[in-house]
Amino acid sequence: MDDPHYLSGLQLSGRRVVMIGGGTVAQRRLPRLISAGARVELVSPHTTPSVQGMVDAGELVWHERPYAPGDLRAAWYALACTNDPEVNAAVCAEAERERVFCVRADEGESGSAVTPASGRHGGLLFGVLSGGEPLRSAAVRDSILDGLHNGTIEDGRQPHPEGTLPGVALVGGGPGDPELITVRGRRLLSRADVVVVDRLAPRELLDELAPEVEIVDAAKIPYGRAASQDVINSTLIERAKEGKFVVRLKGGDPYLFGRGFEEVLACAEAGVPVTMVPGITSAFAVPAVADVPVTHRGVAHEVVVVSGHVAPGDDRSLVDWDLLARMRGTIVLMMGVERLPQFAKALLDGGRPPATPVAIIEDGTMRTQRTLRSTLDTVVTDAAASGVRPPAVIVIGPVAGLAPVS
Repeated sequence: MDDPHYLSGLQLSGRRVVMIGGGTVAQRRLPRLISAGARVELVSPHTTPSVQGMVDAGELVWHERPYAPGDLRAAWYALACTNDPEVNAAVCAEAERERVFCVRADEGESGSAVTPASGRHGGLLFGVLSGGEPLRSAAVRDSILDGLHNGTIEDGRQPHPEGTLPGVALVGGGPGDPELITVRGRRLLSRADVVVVDRLAPRELLDELAPEVEIVDAAKIPYGRAASQDVINSTLIERAKEGKFVVRLKGGDPYLFGRGFEEVLACAEAGVPVTMVPGITSAFAVPAVADVPVTHRGVAHEVVVVSGHVAPGDDRSLVDWDLLARMRGTIVLMMGVERLPQFAKALLDGGRPPATPVAIIEDGTMRTQRTLRSTLDTVVTDAAASGVRPPAVIVIGPVAGLAPVS
């Protein structure tokens, strides 16, 4: 049988919505109601800590008591979300009398409204109902979202109007695995007319682009061929001024040793608008997938991320290596493979214990990922013997010695 419900978009902004029950169901439903601008009032003797956080932030009003008849008076919408069927039934009965549409979480068909599995994409909001099969609704919703994100489903967006300047989106692609780009980053990538891409950006995503999308290689290979930053900047500006939407796709996060802000400044000077989309940074994500936490209770209370582009003692260095050596926490060294002997020596000379654990993760999140665990006094020899090559993230500190019990 077809689902008998009538889908309608409710304008709840500024309108009173009453939720009965403050448990995990409320925790799931509240964020969308709040983001819709609803004036939410919660009636419940207890809440989850997350719901309490929303209350403390002033996002809703909490009446700390059980439901009582009359709670739905002057409401526009109601949700019965307690774990007591009798209370939920009473809420729905009052809603019927007050002519307030009501969602019943435990028995969806008993309410006068149901919550669809909903998704957002580029200004679109859509919902899926399946006649009381919520898992099916969610699965279809997820399939639609995937199709919209990767461009296999057309989102109906109109071409850029003549004379407008769509500008540049600076997108952090994450540590390498194409599934670790943000939802917003993937959505903007699917809209691109031009993609200016780094070598460490998630390369598999390029295969999902339409054939007419121009791909500009801005690969920066350590100590090898590299596109000039000035050329990259001018490419972004020129393509944007041609009226094209340009996505600058980078690995990791654009603002962590990614020269992202240099590109923002160049575009701003040229009058080109920039949308910034942060990415999952390799500094923390790569150690995480290798079971190396950069912090751990009772082990490390500090994390310092350091660029390995400049050696200790170089006049261009902005790093106080003596201070780093005296610290007891975690050092995450990026782009440090080539100068690893100099970095290890600087830390040892500054007083870091020789037995300090070190972990080197190559090709983090990729099929070729591998991890070398060593200590500060032997890591140079061990890395050479293992043939460690960039890209790699080096973690120095007690956390590098932690490992799950197998």
